[in-house]
Amino acid sequence: MRFASLGSGSEGNSWLFECRLGSAPTRLMVDCGFAVKETVSRLERVGVPPTQVDAIVVTHEHGDHISGVFKFSRKFGTPVYLTHGTWRAALRSRLTDNDYLHSGRVVLIDSHSPFQIKHLKLHPFPVPHDAAEPVQLLIESLSGFIAGILTDCGSATPHLVGMLNRAHALILESNHCPEMLSNSPYPPSLKKRVGGDYGHLSNQVACEILRSLDSGNLKFVVAAHLSKTTNCPDVVQSMWNEVLQPRGIPFEIACQAEGVDWVTLDPGQLAA
Repeated sequence: MRFASLGSGSEGNSWLFECRLGSAPTRLMVDCGFAVKETVSRLERVGVPPTQVDAIVVTHEHGDHISGVFKFSRKFGTPVYLTHGTWRAALRSRLTDNDYLHSGRVVLIDSHSPFQIKHLKLHPFPVPHDAAEPVQLLIESLSGFIAGILTDCGSATPHLVGMLNRAHALILESNHCPEMLSNSPYPPSLKKRVGGDYGHLSNQVACEILRSLDSGNLKFVVAAHLSKTTNCPDVVQSMWNEVLQPRGIPFEIACQAEGVDWVTLDPGQLAA
């Protein structure tokens, strides 16, 4: 298995996962918060034609994750997987319409039930975030290697930590520094939302999650969804180094403009 980020941050998010086990590769996109033209350009950067994306899984309905999903799906015939709540929210926002549900390109999923997309098995789990029915994911290859995603989540719960403890590689939100958020130009309502239990993970909570993952599975981590206004990559680098370096776990930081290039994951080896 390998994965890449097309971009991560408040201006747009999209992740790619590829499993080459089996007769043909399975290519999965998680979220698509970019315009179609921009998504195609970013796909070209990592060498993937848009027609070779097998499916899009949507974590929730916020624009930086879903704004390009249905336009991309209509243009390239890509199936879209999302929860019932996220589908209803997309309808309310007029990102799609009821007719599209009957096109055969929409698959409604349960937030607690695993499902299969070709050679990848997906394990969704609910998270505390201010969306209709948000989920995050474990993505498992035929070899048993598991990559986890946790972004757009306000607080850690025992259930999500238990799920992430299965992951060999992890994409983890480290959105903001509480002090920078408090001193930011954001209005009080936005500060409360971002820093609340249904907002986004602070650097400190991200580090607490990393400390709590003690199964010995974790081999690689990506810091994701950093705020341009209320965070700093150097701060994340320093804080994550303190947690991960003693355990010999390497990590990268995903950026808005370029995301993260392919990271290749194998059962016995992980190399970027």
